[in-house]
Amino acid sequence: MRLTVTYYLDVISSWCFFTEPAWAELKKRYEGKVEFQWKIALLDKTGLPTSREQEEWFYRRSGTLMRSPFMLSSAWFEPGRPEYLAPNCVAEAAKDFGITDDHVRLALAYAGLREGKKFGEWEIAAQIGADAAIDLTELHSGSAVSSWILPGLSKFRAATRA
Repeated sequence: MRLTVTYYLDVISSWCFFTEPAWAELKKRYEGKVEFQWKIALLDKTGLPTSREQEEWFYRRSGTLMRSPFMLSSAWFEPGRPEYLAPNCVAEAAKDFGITDDHVRLALAYAGLREGKKFGEWEIAAQIGADAAIDLTELHSGSAVSSWILPGLSKFRAATRA
């Protein structure tokens, strides 16, 4: 019997952000023995702070508990927004385009939670996702990876810029 572990997350969650090293370690440790997947568990307004000050308090608390050497940025936060569909949908869309690992989702989380980018906006989230979809400088022309990824990347970028 094959075991499947599902990680339910929200791209904007500080707890999910701080959990990523443990998730990566589990995937590495049990590679080939366990199937790992993630699914979006979208936070709604009941799970979101009501002000930037409250968000910063959450970040101080979670950062302290996780012994983080840095504080997350609250610059992305927009008080009154009932949910953050854009970064979560872009992460999910990447899977639909064949990018099934974590790097697009992680790039979105990093852009918002560390760099403070307003990834609640569709255009910004889509651009972050498209930019993270592939780093062309890491590919060798004519490689098997290039021929597999480039068609999916073109579709992903076209869809996110439409």
